[in-house]
Amino acid sequence: MPSCPSCRIGLETARQRGGVYYYCSQCNGRAVSMPQIRRMAGELFASGLLLKMSTTTQASWLTCPFCETQMKSFNVSNPPITLDSCKSCGMVWFEAGKFEITPEGVIESGDALLLTPAEADVKRKSGQEAVLGEDYLVGPPKQIWKWFPAVAGFPVKFYGADSARLPWTMWLLSALIAIVSFCTFPHLKPAVENFGLIPAQALRYGGATFFTSFFLHGGIEHLLGNLYFFLLFGAEVEDFLGWWRFLVLIFLSAFVGDVIHILGNLHSEIPTIGASGGISGVMAFYACKFPRARIGFFFVPLFLILLFFGRTHWWLRLPAWTAFGLWFLLQLHLAGEQMIGLTNVAALAHIGGVATGFVLWRLWSKRPSPAWTPESAS
Repeated sequence: MPSCPSCRIGLETARQRGGVYYYCSQCNGRAVSMPQIRRMAGELFASGLLLKMSTTTQASWLTCPFCETQMKSFNVSNPPITLDSCKSCGMVWFEAGKFEITPEGVIESGDALLLTPAEADVKRKSGQEAVLGEDYLVGPPKQIWKWFPAVAGFPVKFYGADSARLPWTMWLLSALIAIVSFCTFPHLKPAVENFGLIPAQALRYGGATFFTSFFLHGGIEHLLGNLYFFLLFGAEVEDFLGWWRFLVLIFLSAFVGDVIHILGNLHSEIPTIGASGGISGVMAFYACKFPRARIGFFFVPLFLILLFFGRTHWWLRLPAWTAFGLWFLLQLHLAGEQMIGLTNVAALAHIGGVATGFVLWRLWSKRPSPAWTPESAS
């Protein structure tokens, strides 16, 4: 279910001006798709909005109600209002009072909405700088707590509302992983030897170690690292899939990851533990489903260099698909090291989880989603 970018409450449906729209009962904002705008205001007005959406570089402080990425702002001359839009969703967000004053059935020229020659020239000359300034190097996020994981080297989500529903499955599974791991920490070595997945003995206990190894972790850092990535990306994925598909994604990714790890280490007697194969599948699904979500990083060397040059934008912000792609390249490198015995990181399990997440995204991405998309109202 989409949420208001200002109030962070669920949007409701309403029929108005010949169409069905999503609106916020608290601030009276409207989320309107381009097909609805075209029917309501005419082709020329809609075309002008599309041109503005495609050419504007002005970042909005609001996020899209549907895909949760940062929207862009642009000015309209007739009527004189400022609108926010998400190009990828084909949606325009009208704040209170703005939807009601937009024209209806416009047939005259839409030139007032087009870029002026001066605007086009400025955009052409400074386009690259605008992209770098807005999309890659940015100021810190508003939430102070995000500094703590970022300084420790973890990514944070820069833009995105909370999921429409509480991700109970994610929270319960996280709690179960934490409880089992903490209970085994005092006797970690025998727990790993008995319940870890050993490639050379993959079918011991009837194959139960495929399941038990998922809940074991080698220490507090291993546990917290896995849970952080799970909690960072899991909520939106569960919201889209529902609880049972979400569980299928996690455990099938973990299983396939374990199989890939075994095939690459057939004679290994070293136990494998951890939920990272399943979490890799969740990360892959998130990157495919929300490719334009913004992921932020804070690197101390980059901070010092930019500070030296007097820059105030110290954070690196990347689209989710870019950040995930870089992480996946790292896993390929680690898999090569794993194959020649230079690392004990089970990168092959991560690759297997990623492959599973991608396949399930291909299978399930077209299913009706709890998060409405503008095209569904056209």
